[in-house]
Amino acid sequence: MTKLFAPRIDPLGDRAVVVRLGDRMDQAVFQRVQALVRCLDERRFPGWIEQAPAYTTVAVYFDPRKISLAEVRARIEPLLRSVEEVELPTPRTVEIPVCYGGEFGEDLSFVAEYTGLTPEEVIQIHSSAEYLVYMLGFAPGFPYLGGMPERIAAPRRDTPRLTIPAGSVGIAGKQTGIYPIETPGGWQLIGRTPVALFRPWEDPPSLLRAGDRVRFRPIDKQEYHALREQAR
Repeated sequence: MTKLFAPRIDPLGDRAVVVRLGDRMDQAVFQRVQALVRCLDERRFPGWIEQAPAYTTVAVYFDPRKISLAEVRARIEPLLRSVEEVELPTPRTVEIPVCYGGEFGEDLSFVAEYTGLTPEEVIQIHSSAEYLVYMLGFAPGFPYLGGMPERIAAPRRDTPRLTIPAGSVGIAGKQTGIYPIETPGGWQLIGRTPVALFRPWEDPPSLLRAGDRVRFRPIDKQEYHALREQAR
């Protein structure tokens, strides 16, 4: 975040406010978003319902029968002055095995052609980077990952697929992500992981959380199926 950006609190209907902490997606803004979330968790106020962090904002939902908009502002404003001092936990690094290309990554050849690279180069670049989980959304446990090298950035598909298998790894613009469940979607699919990202039988149900670091490890079909069997 640039030093010139002043955080602000805007109404979001009559049951929420959105706290704006920056105007761009970067790690400095991310740290402030996570710091505010931590502060809100530790200092919940009467009428608080939940908060939803995004790239540059935190939406805070409340019960207007128990607390007014002005009171919500008064509760949040002091927290904004202390976010720089919040100590966040050491991030986890999670390795995600991925079988790239073929039946598991139908769009790998498109990404390679679009970027002027070979499929092998796309795989090498994608799997050599370390990614930051900025937030979860769209589908339960879907991680939006920042830090993908721009050399392999590619646009979304013109026509989204109606069904994408769980575990599919995709690229959309300068981001990469993993579909945790079977769902429609328009990202360019370059591989698939046998690891279950959404586990409703566990607490928490998502394998990844905001702030985690992710590294992808290329595997072959044989290891993919072996890991898939182990997970059952």
